[in-house]
Amino acid sequence: MEMKIKDTLTNKKTKLEKRKKNRMFVCGPTVYDYSHIGHARTYLAFDIIVRYLRSRGFNIKYIQNITDVDDKIINQANKDNRSPFEISGEFTKAYYEDMEALGINTVNRYIKASEVIPEIISQVKTLTEKEFAYQTSTGIYFRVRKFKEYGKLSNQRLDALESGARVKTDEEKEDPLDFALWKLPKPDKKIEESGNGPVIINGEPFWSSPWGWGRPGWHIEDTAISGKYFGPQYEIHGGAEDLKFPHHESEIAQQEAASGKKPFVKIWMHTGFLTINGGKMGKSKGNFTTIRDFLKKYNSEVIRFMVLSHHYRSRFDYTEKLAQNAEESLESLKDFINKLYFVFKNAKRFKKSKKQLKKDFRDAEKDAHKIMADDLNTPQALGVIFKLIRNCQNQIWDLNQGDAKKFRKILVNFFEAFGLKFKKYEVSKNIERLAKKREKSRVNQQFIKADELRNKIQRLGYEIEDTPLGPFIKKLESI
Repeated sequence: MEMKIKDTLTNKKTKLEKRKKNRMFVCGPTVYDYSHIGHARTYLAFDIIVRYLRSRGFNIKYIQNITDVDDKIINQANKDNRSPFEISGEFTKAYYEDMEALGINTVNRYIKASEVIPEIISQVKTLTEKEFAYQTSTGIYFRVRKFKEYGKLSNQRLDALESGARVKTDEEKEDPLDFALWKLPKPDKKIEESGNGPVIINGEPFWSSPWGWGRPGWHIEDTAISGKYFGPQYEIHGGAEDLKFPHHESEIAQQEAASGKKPFVKIWMHTGFLTINGGKMGKSKGNFTTIRDFLKKYNSEVIRFMVLSHHYRSRFDYTEKLAQNAEESLESLKDFINKLYFVFKNAKRFKKSKKQLKKDFRDAEKDAHKIMADDLNTPQALGVIFKLIRNCQNQIWDLNQGDAKKFRKILVNFFEAFGLKFKKYEVSKNIERLAKKREKSRVNQQFIKADELRNKIQRLGYEIEDTPLGPFIKKLESI
């Protein structure tokens, strides 16, 4: 089935080829504090996308950068009276721990900006030689107006643009729009060290370069990383929607100006925000919930399901109710899959399953994958599966063993492609024994005794549902 993904640049759905390797670069965190669930929304979305594409036979090589050289890190280090590398090291480690806790394991490699300083210097040098960059007393700047297509990703006109994020007014710059590729120390910071660096002066790291000691700007870090590992052109670049301008816009300008090749990226993918009370979640606003705090209350699959329930390009507003609804939906899904396993264990082997029921399962699987092939529409695909569950809830007892096993496998494989896991139905011998005693009492119309046994089973953490195939036992626990 042909896979099409919406390209932010062209605003068209673009076919993803099943080539030997599809290369994906996603903008990672700036490591100066703990990541919040707004970050988790983006990184879970791309984890789900990569998992699903790989399950459909696409070979995806996925790398993510770590911004460990940045003004925010320097400011935090000075505030805490610590080295910027201590700050970045601590929160890089915390980020890896958070990703592991969320079950994100699709990234082939994380690359820190500090690991590609030679590549950054080389790209800045190329841009300078091609006269796309110039030097002032404060740094090396990119000539935005020389790159005539600047603004094409965010669909903005050059004459309407204002100075981008992280760019301060500098009277020496040729144009307020020009952004820093390489930042030089202030005149009062004289560095007399030898070697290549890094050296730290007043909490700020510097490396040796053809222009003297300095450090990279934000945008050049990512094109140096992608250029080193993927070359000047590759298939997919992703990130949150707020990175379109100026960050991704500047990446395009840098790489296409340096290499002379277009397009820099075949498909641009941007995730929508996770908002709170209608506003963007962020550290500067103080309205964020860290991943760690969220996971103290909920299983990681809850936030994964919340992300699945919204299209990767759409925004959604986080509330406690939304998390609780996701938890309930996951529980009902796992309950249905466990019932299919129960049917497999207890149904007659050679009984004929209802033809319509078998057709409903096959059609749902086919329709869900067809929907996913159209820009990875996870909420619509989930809708197809949950409609199937609602319609078949009271009919699955009519399946034979083989079909129950087959349809359970279909559902498990579908959801495991999104990173959700399902354990096989297991109940302790003691609970099974009590359930059999209760069933015997119920059949013999000894209802008081049957109710006593039901209550005992509930106190032990289980619930009984009477079915045509006998008692279905469900463990009462959070997911």
